[in-house]
Amino acid sequence: MNQRMEQLVAMLNDASRQYYQYDREIMSNQEYDKLYDELVALEKETGITLSSSPTINVGYEVVSDLPKERHPSPMLSLDKTKDVQELKSWLGDKEGLLSWKLDGLTVVLTYENGELTKAVTRGDGVIGEVITPNARAFENIPLRIPDQRETVVRGEAVISYSDFEEINEAAAYKNPRNLCSGSVRQLNSEITAKRHVKFFAFSLAVGGDPEFTLRSQQMQWIRSQGFETVSNVAVDAGTIEKAVQDFDEAIKDFDIPSDGLVLIFDDIAYGRSLGSTAKFPRDAIAFKWQDEIKETTLKEVLWNASRTGLINPIAVFEPVELEGTTVTRASVHNLSIVEELALGTGDHINVYKANMIIPQIAENLTRSGTVKPPEVCPVCGQNTIIKDENGVRTLHCPNPDCPAKMVKAFTHFVSRNAMNIEGLSEATLEKFIDEAMIREFADIFKLQRWRDRIVGMEGFGEKSFEKLVSAAEKASETTPARLLYAIGIPNIGVANARMISRACSNNWDRIQHLTEDELSSIDGIGDVMAKAYVEYFKDEKNAAAVAALLDVLSMDESFQEQQTTSISGKTFVITGSLTHFENRDACKEKIESLGGKTAGSVSKKTDYLINNDINSASSKNKKAKELGIPIITEEDFLAMIQEA
Repeated sequence: MNQRMEQLVAMLNDASRQYYQYDREIMSNQEYDKLYDELVALEKETGITLSSSPTINVGYEVVSDLPKERHPSPMLSLDKTKDVQELKSWLGDKEGLLSWKLDGLTVVLTYENGELTKAVTRGDGVIGEVITPNARAFENIPLRIPDQRETVVRGEAVISYSDFEEINEAAAYKNPRNLCSGSVRQLNSEITAKRHVKFFAFSLAVGGDPEFTLRSQQMQWIRSQGFETVSNVAVDAGTIEKAVQDFDEAIKDFDIPSDGLVLIFDDIAYGRSLGSTAKFPRDAIAFKWQDEIKETTLKEVLWNASRTGLINPIAVFEPVELEGTTVTRASVHNLSIVEELALGTGDHINVYKANMIIPQIAENLTRSGTVKPPEVCPVCGQNTIIKDENGVRTLHCPNPDCPAKMVKAFTHFVSRNAMNIEGLSEATLEKFIDEAMIREFADIFKLQRWRDRIVGMEGFGEKSFEKLVSAAEKASETTPARLLYAIGIPNIGVANARMISRACSNNWDRIQHLTEDELSSIDGIGDVMAKAYVEYFKDEKNAAAVAALLDVLSMDESFQEQQTTSISGKTFVITGSLTHFENRDACKEKIESLGGKTAGSVSKKTDYLINNDINSASSKNKKAKELGIPIITEEDFLAMIQEA
């Protein structure tokens, strides 16, 4: 038993170290929880707890280059349950507050004389990292509050799913939590500012004598100081089951990553009187979603080469229904996880959706271990290499000219927000690249010369070929902003491309010859981004590829200086289906062309929420109503801009 406990402690601590220090996942949440529960059971059975056990230690050991600071009092983690009845029993006859358990990075903010003076991460619960300059760049954080006393606010720094999807076009993070940690725990606050990090407060400590008797009063006061708080509802034994059910339904439309709920006693004095264990406070408990787990059979593991050279394993299994959708595959993230799960073709595996959204393998029931990483790149045939960084093994293709890297770049080039060429899927592009019909971006607009070969390919015919050529011809009439985004300059997303084009009055010659200083003067463009931008156009291969494109494209450089309109400077959030606009991006483009701004989630900075279903019970509608933000339909918006 002792040997198994030592093994479990080592495995769990390694997983935590990789997750918290290096923002990497070497096992799923499901697998971690299973091993953790096994360790707890063994500790209870033997009466032995090892000094390094994660059951008595919290957080991560701080190893970054950021300054360190000891917390005035330890920040403990929460005990957890997946049983609603156990949650109800824990609350007893008391009243409590039930709120989201956000999946981000816990941060402690200190205000003196109303000014934000310090921000520290949770760290290992005793010592955290000082991230004050980065916290000042959080999107919704008040730098100054009305109360002049020393005020300490605890909360969660997070990145929404919608922001994650947009930012991750130019980054390589597995989930919003990892991106948030990577954005907050680094030395360049400029990076933090570009990542749309938001802060949601969940508790408070005010200097001097205790001012509040109830947590609900505390939360109300926090909001009065300009903070956004974690959404919460008051519950008792009679209402808690319904409240959990409401949260369960709301998570499907909830834009902020959440891995469960938190229940805390509303009566502050009563909660404090309960004290704490070595690891858990007794006044609060976490509720984890009871994952829907299905058993299925692993058919194969695909190795997907990316344009960065990383070769990612994808598990393909017999279809299963999870959380209302059919699931057939799940990312395994890296080679270490493949080896830890001992995956093999034909194995019986349990799968689930992490946070009810992301398909994951919970465990491998048969563990045959027959899946081995390919010795050569599945695309170019060059020998693969295995890298080991801090104990995480990953597979790579070292070939700089690997077509797979080109496939991803071309897929980005033809995507909807870029050149928007319909009919050119990644699979189709891969075929054309393998047949040497496409070697550079400009070749996409010269497919007519390969007519006979393409028409004769499996899955093609005269009609599909004509559609493809027509789509390319349509896309060849484009704008500088679309082209700038399409060519794939590191960190240049859709919004940045539009800002740069606007600053250059849509003049492409000016766009591609901008200096670092000129770029840095544009709102939202920092030094790191500016340097990468200039280096891109200085590269001879890139310059040649762009020159070839200019020979086949018709560029609309017409430009009108933005006039001040009734929506200038206003921030809009769009949700639900649209009828007048082709998609949300088209609506966003219209808003930005009139001087407005768009965001992915509703906050106090939002001016309007566009939703054709005004009476929807979605989380964005609820949030808008809570904050008093007008909810308008497309018709209302169109009338508004016509008046503008």
